[in-house]
Amino acid sequence: MKNTDTHKVVLPTGDISGKATAPAFAQIMNLLIKILTKLGLLKKDLDYHVVRASMVIIYFFFGYQKWFAYEAQGLIPFISNGPLISWMYPVFGIQGASWFLGVSEWLFGALLFLGFWNKKLGILGALGSCVTFIMTITIIPFMPDGWAASAGGFPAMVGNVAFLMKDVVLFAVSFYLLKQDVMRASLSAESAKAY
Repeated sequence: MKNTDTHKVVLPTGDISGKATAPAFAQIMNLLIKILTKLGLLKKDLDYHVVRASMVIIYFFFGYQKWFAYEAQGLIPFISNGPLISWMYPVFGIQGASWFLGVSEWLFGALLFLGFWNKKLGILGALGSCVTFIMTITIIPFMPDGWAASAGGFPAMVGNVAFLMKDVVLFAVSFYLLKQDVMRASLSAESAKAY
């Protein structure tokens, strides 16, 4: 008779059940948490500043693209099918709509950047950012061929819809910054009244 237990892993404790891995995992996680804490990941406001900086960078690059014809052409399926932004083509034309978006993105990015020092300007930037991503998220249901018919359609997204899904997260980030800036501005106003 052949021994079938030859492939079992024997832990240093002699345990082959795997039950000893739970305390080992807890020890590893506790060590990881201690290391990350000592690296400063729990410093006050670090997450808030990282989120703000990432949005400033995103707006810089996205706004920069809008100045070029390749991006103006690439935006056609998005703007044409956007229920809240399709008005831009009759008003500005194809390149003008792209420039309008570029200016808007740089404006909101600049306001978010200034929000590092002035929470009221940060509020304006975050509010504009929220509106921007609401406008782009509303394109998703109207994007033609956005759901893979070969996979049964919704929720199997393809192409432009898949690209737009990032805006759901960017909206959440914008809302987080808006909440943080409103809260911090109101605390500053209350502190000023106390004096």
